[in-house]
Amino acid sequence: MALPEGGFDASELPDLLSVYYRRLFPFSQYFRWLSYGGVPKNYFQNREFSFTLRGDIYPSQHNSVKPGTFQAESKELVFDIDMTDYDDVRTCCSSADICHKCWTLMTIAIKILDRALDEDFGFLHRLWVYSGRRGVHCWVCDENARKLSQAARSAIAEYLSVVKGGIDTIKKTHLIHPIHPSIEEALNVIDGYFENYAVNKQDLFSTKETWQKILALVPDEFREGLQKDFMKARSSAERWKLLQNNLERSSKDCHLKEIKLQYSYPRLDVNVSKSINHLLKSPFSVHPKTGRISVPIDVKNVDKFDPFSVPTVSSLCKELDQKIEEERENASTENGGEPEVKRRTRDYKKTSLLGPVKILEQFIDKMEQSRKGLRLEQSDRERDF
Repeated sequence: MALPEGGFDASELPDLLSVYYRRLFPFSQYFRWLSYGGVPKNYFQNREFSFTLRGDIYPSQHNSVKPGTFQAESKELVFDIDMTDYDDVRTCCSSADICHKCWTLMTIAIKILDRALDEDFGFLHRLWVYSGRRGVHCWVCDENARKLSQAARSAIAEYLSVVKGGIDTIKKTHLIHPIHPSIEEALNVIDGYFENYAVNKQDLFSTKETWQKILALVPDEFREGLQKDFMKARSSAERWKLLQNNLERSSKDCHLKEIKLQYSYPRLDVNVSKSINHLLKSPFSVHPKTGRISVPIDVKNVDKFDPFSVPTVSSLCKELDQKIEEERENASTENGGEPEVKRRTRDYKKTSLLGPVKILEQFIDKMEQSRKGLRLEQSDRERDF
C-alpha cells in the first residue's frame, strides 16, 4: 500500500514551490532555530545550504570552489531512519512504500532513540522530523552535539546500532549477558508494540515462508520441534505463544529478545550520523516525489502522528486560496462594501501548516530558555558572589 499523494501532481511542483516558499515557508522560525540566538557570531551567515533544481540537479556553480577550500566547523548531530532498511522484516510494503501497518516501526524508533539521546547522552534539544516520504530524521541541536568530532559522532552512532549485517546476514542481533541497560530500555519500548505489530499487523506467523525466517534465529535444539508445532497450529497468535513458551521456559529468552530487536529496533543510516559534511533534508522542505512537507513531529504524541495526514504542497496552496477567497467575501462592510482594514495574518496560519510550525516554535522556545539559564549561571560565576 503506497502513501497516497493527496492530489499532488509533480508537473505542478515548480509553480507550487514558488507559492510555498514565498507565502508559507516559516522563514522567521527557521532563522531563529539555525542562528542559535546569534551567540556564535555570523553563525547563520556561515552555514552551508544545498538546493536541488528541476531534473534533480544542483545550481551550475556548485563545483566552482575547490574541495577542501572550506572546512565545516560544526553541524547538528543527525540521524536518518529509512523504512527501506526494514524490508527484510516487514510483509506489508517494500521499497519506498509505507502504510499504517509498518509505520509502527518509525514510532518505535523515535521512542527508543529519543530516550537514549536524552538519558544516555544528556542531549536536551532533539528535533524529530518526518522526511516527507518513508522515514524520519532527528536533529540534535545542543551546542556540545554540534561541536562533536567525526570520531565522536561515529562512536554515538555505533552505540545506537544493534541490528548489524547486510541482506545476506540471517542473524543480525547478538546479545551478551548482562544485557546493556540501554538495550533493556529499548526492549521495554518494543514490548509495548511487538505482539500487536508482529502477530496482527505484519502477520509474521501466518505462512511457512514468514515463520521460517523467525525460526532461523532460534537455537538449533528448538527449531525442529517448533517447526512441527507450527505446522499443527491453527493461527498466528498460537504460533507466537508456542515460540514464547519454548524460549522462555528453557531460559533462552535472550533469543526471544534478539528476535524482537531484529524485527523492531531502529535501523540507522550510520554514515549520515558519522559525517559532519553529510546533507540531510531540511525541515519544512517539500519532498519532490510525494509533495509532502517535511514536518516536525511532537514526540510526546508520537503515537498519534499519521504520515498520511501530512499536508502536501498542493493541499496547502489550495487551503491558502480558499482562505483568501473567504476573507475577500467577508471583508465588505455594511457601509458601501468598502474592505475592512485588518492586521495581516501570516499566511501559514491560514493553513494546516500552523500545527507543525507551532511544534518548531515550542522546540526553539525551549532552546532559548535553556540558553538563558546558562547565561545566568555564567554571569553568577563571573561575579563570584
